[in-house]
Amino acid sequence: MSGILNYTLNFGPQHPAAHGVLRLILELDGEVVQRADPHVGLLHRGTEKLAESRIYNQNIGYMDRLDYVSMLCNEHAYCMTIEKLLDIEVPERAQYIRVMFDEITRLLNHLMWLGTHGLDVGAMTMFLYCFREREDLLDAYEAVSGARMHASYYRPGGVYRDLPDSMPHYKKASQWHTQSEVDEQNKNRQGSLLDFLKDFTDRFEGYVDEYETLLTDNRIWKQRLVDIGCVTAEQAKDLGFTGPMLRASGVPWDLRKMEPYAVYDKVDFDIPVGTNGDCYDRYVVRVEEMRQSNRIIIQCIDWLQNNPGPVMHEDYKVTMPNRMDMKEDMEGLIHHFKHFSEGYSVPEGEAYCAVEQPKGEFGTYIVSDGANKPYRLKIRASGFAHMSAINFLTEGHMLADVVTVIGTLDIVFGEVDR
Repeated sequence: MSGILNYTLNFGPQHPAAHGVLRLILELDGEVVQRADPHVGLLHRGTEKLAESRIYNQNIGYMDRLDYVSMLCNEHAYCMTIEKLLDIEVPERAQYIRVMFDEITRLLNHLMWLGTHGLDVGAMTMFLYCFREREDLLDAYEAVSGARMHASYYRPGGVYRDLPDSMPHYKKASQWHTQSEVDEQNKNRQGSLLDFLKDFTDRFEGYVDEYETLLTDNRIWKQRLVDIGCVTAEQAKDLGFTGPMLRASGVPWDLRKMEPYAVYDKVDFDIPVGTNGDCYDRYVVRVEEMRQSNRIIIQCIDWLQNNPGPVMHEDYKVTMPNRMDMKEDMEGLIHHFKHFSEGYSVPEGEAYCAVEQPKGEFGTYIVSDGANKPYRLKIRASGFAHMSAINFLTEGHMLADVVTVIGTLDIVFGEVDR
């Protein structure tokens, strides 16, 4: 038989750009992609089913593990849904803390994305730069929750505890670090967490300038990203895109502006949008989002430094009493014991709440039958819709461009394979 036939190729799950759990079957004509068929299900965690057998607060930790670089944003959506069912108000200070940590999480996400996307395309320095900044932000996570990734810091009704007045210090000099090096590492840790974050926000704009100096006008970077995976505004809407994937196509849709939650209506920021809807526009949008997140964090720090107050709803039937009440008051001890052994019952009904997660719209839909566990939990994961568009985005492009497209989707399979 004459002629050359198309052939199929397994792209992943072993491929470094395929995140270990994406099997992409490519139909190739030479090096040109004719069809891309994503096979999800290699990870599949069963989070939604597991949630039905655990009391409401035990499921908070599962939210961290869905998109494990957008941890607290996921918790925020889940807690908001429960608060809607319980019809309880969250103290304003807790709302500002949530917004501040949502934006810290956005920075963590975009830094991880930029570093690994750069590495996929061939820019190794970006990976080292971005992880340098992530360390400070993960230290902030650790300061409030004790964990660097899976924080479980938000609670229905507020946050687990108020912001700490001091930051952990690096240890004394050792055979690996001199005393002067340790002193330099501890220089910005002399005050509270807010002081530490203020120091970070003052430096961060300069770091983003460094990223842009390396990449934005770099001819190799632009050759790999410009006009790759173009999506018009209408196509983006039809494909169910949200977040930077939608905004890069010129649609200024952001839940923080369009359907404000927490205190996003009280802070000032802009929505960056693209024009061409290609991989390069998605890069530019995310970089500008980092600048806007830094701007929001600065406003939250200023408010929190001047406005002390409660960080938890005070009805101990549905929220945990503070440690002093638990240790000194019999009623507090009873509430504490019941809270952790049985949880609280949520009124019968259903509710959906969504947040502008770094990757797009992340929402949780909860059906309650009046018990202390969800009757049904359905998660709207932004990455799932983006993953389903991979055939549309890669068709007609070269094999090497598949790596660029997967990177620009900013996929985390914990939420895709729920």
